[in-house]
Amino acid sequence: MFRMLMIGVALTLLPTVVSAAPPQHAAATMAPANEVVRYQLKDWKAKHIHDAKKADTIAKTLKKLGCEVKTDQHNGHLDVKYRCPEWHELKLDSHEDAHKWEKWLKEFHFTTEHKH
Repeated sequence: MFRMLMIGVALTLLPTVVSAAPPQHAAATMAPANEVVRYQLKDWKAKHIHDAKKADTIAKTLKKLGCEVKTDQHNGHLDVKYRCPEWHELKLDSHEDAHKWEKWLKEFHFTTEHKH
């Protein structure tokens, strides 16, 4: 009788103990991005670039960030024109990555906000 009682108590407590702490590997894979960089650029800006490959890379990056992008070739260089009138955000895994992106965005004249 005592044995049956102990088994009942153990079975009652088992789900509580198991669900209280998920395995470390599961916690690591399900960890959300803790760093957020918000950015906006209301007015059109332009970069004058003489390297076509570099201009293409910048244009593609700006498009992936959700910006409006126009390119124009004249006088031996490319103009990459861009703007991002609405706020967008990047969710990043590390503080270091957030600072790198924030620096890059500021170099392109974006208004930024960095949240932890």
